[in-house]
Amino acid sequence: MRSVMSLLAAGAATLISSMAFAADMPIAAPPPMYAPPPPADFGGWYLRGDVGMTNQSVKSFESAPTTALPFTIQGLGFDSSPLFDLGVGYRFNNWFRADVTGQWRGRANLHGAANLVLPGYAETNNFTGSKSEWVFMANGYVDLGTWWCVTPFIGAGVGTSYNKISGFRDDGVIINAGALSNSVTYFADNGKWNFAWAAHAGLAYKVNPGFTVELAYSYMNLGDAAPGNFRAFDNSISGPTTIKFRDITSHDLKLGVRWDLNSPAVYAPPPLVTKG
Repeated sequence: MRSVMSLLAAGAATLISSMAFAADMPIAAPPPMYAPPPPADFGGWYLRGDVGMTNQSVKSFESAPTTALPFTIQGLGFDSSPLFDLGVGYRFNNWFRADVTGQWRGRANLHGAANLVLPGYAETNNFTGSKSEWVFMANGYVDLGTWWCVTPFIGAGVGTSYNKISGFRDDGVIINAGALSNSVTYFADNGKWNFAWAAHAGLAYKVNPGFTVELAYSYMNLGDAAPGNFRAFDNSISGPTTIKFRDITSHDLKLGVRWDLNSPAVYAPPPLVTKG
């Protein structure tokens, strides 16, 4: 019996000493957690969209009567109109990207008059109608660095614009030797393709790795436009148009968004200030 008790006591002492030794051993540090590298801030496809307003003007107005006689053009221009566009692009590195866009520019009302005053004769022609465009353009942009997640940029684009004149009408009043006469001439709707170019500037704010908001300005040169064949209200005269609007330009203000199609699932916040 005493031997059994001795064995139990020896075993208990051995267990207690082993536990004490284990308690005195240093605890191994856990393996470091894996931290994925921060995503590169360049490379990949993106989609874009914009909404905005146009502020349009036309450099000159041409027609056969105004070219042959000293007509005075007054108040010729177009009102503002909305614009919408969609596009797809690619970021090549952390400072250069490019995209192609299709843009619809809504109807802008046309206004203006051509006046002629001669001895014993006076004539005024009041013009009304509207203009709209489809614009397809390839654009390139240079990002100028990032400060507090805001990136200023500049860019340029070239492409083509389909300029359509709709509902054009010439309301004429003539006073000849004291006699007053009125005339109304209607023009068919007509569109034409033109070379177009643009210059861009703006600010981009990265909301998250896959979504960027832009506030941008664009100067657009859309080329020329002309209405279709004309017909007098009483069918007394008709024929091909002699009217043309030369060098239509616009100052556009746009709010846009970009969706990055290659954004990673894990996002490391960008530095407050980087250089492009």
